Amino acid sequence: MSVFPKISLRLEVEKYLKEGFLNKEVISAFGKQEAERKFEALLNHLSHPPSFTTVRVNTHLASVQQVKDLLFHELQKQFNGLSVPILQHPDLQDVLLIPVIGPRKNIKRQRCEAIVGAQCGNAVLRGAHVYVPGIVSTSKFMKAGDVTSVYSDIKGKCKKGAKEFDGTKVFLGNGISELSRKEIFSGVPELKGRGIRMTEPVYLSPSFDNVLPRYLFLQNLPSAVVTHVLDPQPGEKILDLCAAPGGKTTHIAALMRDQGEVIALDKISNKVEKIKQNALLLGLNSIKAFCFDGTKALKFDMVEKAEGNPPFLPESFDRILLDAPCSGMGQRPNMACSWTLKEVTSYQPLQRKLFTVAVQLLKPGGVLVYSTCTITLAENEEQVAWALRTFPCLQLQPQDPQIGGEGMMGAGLSFEQLKQLQRFDPSVVPSWDTDIDSLRDARIEDMIGLANKDCIGFFIAKFIKCKST
Repeated sequence: MSVFPKISLRLEVEKYLKEGFLNKEVISAFGKQEAERKFEALLNHLSHPPSFTTVRVNTHLASVQQVKDLLFHELQKQFNGLSVPILQHPDLQDVLLIPVIGPRKNIKRQRCEAIVGAQCGNAVLRGAHVYVPGIVSTSKFMKAGDVTSVYSDIKGKCKKGAKEFDGTKVFLGNGISELSRKEIFSGVPELKGRGIRMTEPVYLSPSFDNVLPRYLFLQNLPSAVVTHVLDPQPGEKILDLCAAPGGKTTHIAALMRDQGEVIALDKISNKVEKIKQNALLLGLNSIKAFCFDGTKALKFDMVEKAEGNPPFLPESFDRILLDAPCSGMGQRPNMACSWTLKEVTSYQPLQRKLFTVAVQLLKPGGVLVYSTCTITLAENEEQVAWALRTFPCLQLQPQDPQIGGEGMMGAGLSFEQLKQLQRFDPSVVPSWDTDIDSLRDARIEDMIGLANKDCIGFFIAKFIKCKST
């Protein structure tokens, strides 16, 4: 059941998305009424968290069963003895699924209030506590130890430091404040690691703040699917073209048993440092991360000795992952997006530049996987149609594992081509409530089926390069 309003978008953006989801091909196949129903369901689902928290086990350092046992004890501590099942995904053996309990409707709202920014609010719905940088306003009488109701300012209208706020706010649950109002707004840097410890969230998700950091990587389900679709093999040379923060990079290295070479590029230096830190923490030595713009990763001469640094010569890589920069419209929960239409539509040209570089860097016979965490037709199926027209050397490939649904109509792709794509579309499941009693009676197959469908919006396409360019 929906407890939050649908995602708040600028009218121009909602209209643009609607035109994509109600295109001629879709209406011809399903009818306007059904297409509109699905679109509204999608907007509703985007403002709610997925029904499962997904973590990937670092199989390089431990077995899935060892980590599952450690996690079970950790969750019992977090949930005060409540026994929440941990499921191993049958098609993704290194992935564990933890059900999200909620929405919980009988939480009593408190007189003491704290308003947090929309991003902080989204994190709370996925198990995070509230930290000082995310707090926008609190009641004037708030002191350490107070039971506090936490609200998300989804439209960004609350003034920093306000003592009350009557604008649009969404209730996220209750927590215990670790600081007084005066301390929260004092600007003291040491207090940034403290804030409000959530004790009664509307959605009960496990916190993974410093939980088994060497053995677990918090990752959305489709993000784990991508690397399995890429299917990296020991000894290969693989490029992750837009790699930060390194979840897929480290997954590639783990699936290769840390044998081979994984090159990770990102053009933001502190994000590259994060990739290096993650590789070190997870004990993976095959990863080399560089601060470099992926659109410039191709060179055509051997004049400079680069010692394995970017840019690279054509046809240097066995497999390439292009998890492209995108509008991110599939992320959940997301109660509000203030982006303009110009911002939402700005990614397609950049994705094509990166794709063009990737095709040239790929060896004949090599595999290229393209993915996004967005739902727009322009960044997904339209990019596939463009790629097949532009690069005759590419062939679309079936994917294994195939967990998401087929691609969306509207880009002129054939029925067979759509079946070879994976689109994770949360609108395909009805709204749900999960409580401990329903979990006890649930069949594992039904829970896995729900986890596969009710995740973030995501898209995957897999190509093989048939001949040299």
